[in-house]
Amino acid sequence: MSSVLRPAVADEGLSTVGKYRPVSSHMAITPPVSVVIPAMNEAENLPYVFKTLPDWIHEVVLVDGNSTDNTVEVARELWPEVKVVRQRGKGKGDALITGFEAATGDIIVMVDADGSADGQEIVSYVSALVSGADFAKGSRFANGGGTDDMTPIRKLGNWALCTAVNRKFGARYTDLCYGYNAFWRHCLDKIDLDCTGFEVETLMNIRVVKAGLKVQEIPSHEYLRIHGTSNLRAVRDGLRVLKVILKERSNRRALRRRAPHSPMLDSVRGEVS
Repeated sequence: MSSVLRPAVADEGLSTVGKYRPVSSHMAITPPVSVVIPAMNEAENLPYVFKTLPDWIHEVVLVDGNSTDNTVEVARELWPEVKVVRQRGKGKGDALITGFEAATGDIIVMVDADGSADGQEIVSYVSALVSGADFAKGSRFANGGGTDDMTPIRKLGNWALCTAVNRKFGARYTDLCYGYNAFWRHCLDKIDLDCTGFEVETLMNIRVVKAGLKVQEIPSHEYLRIHGTSNLRAVRDGLRVLKVILKERSNRRALRRRAPHSPMLDSVRGEVS
């Protein structure tokens, strides 16, 4: 975590080649960044996704959920060095876990394959991480963020679930169920992901708080899915998210009962700046 965004110096010579990746004409970055994209039948959307990805990222990991279209072929055409991983299980959570295991970067960025995320925002996430955050959490409702995709009922549900997490775990999130996030690899050792569905983002957000990791929200704009239909079902997946919240709360209480005098269990922080 000592790596930082730093000014690029033209006269440093060839010794820096491969060590620093230019972000702009004035900035360079040292830690390798992996972008993990879970995709199932997203061939039509991938051109929009890949064209926004910055060329300074270390690798793209595409997790193919047994697509029946030419998702994999399109990905390889757009990004010849793409690392394709075949998903063995089902669900977004399972796909992300598979992608995280395959990623080799120090920083991992989660990006949806439906064209709703702008890859140019990745620099904001990475900047937050190299400046000291452990987990950079995208928010559509932080100042500067927005969404073109959420219906009023989904906004209400997201607000209610977000409020529940803030109250039960001491977080200060403005958004909960959003899939555009980035984090240092070491976070995976502390959050131990074990779910398969769309509730994976909520589980991550809860467990980074429980682990006492430093979280910084990043304003992000969510665009409409370009082609196809989403597998998200508001009521079904909302209930799965609620189940995760209740389960994590119960686990936290159980741990406290087992070790009532442990100060570590009372020091959960929700550090959102």
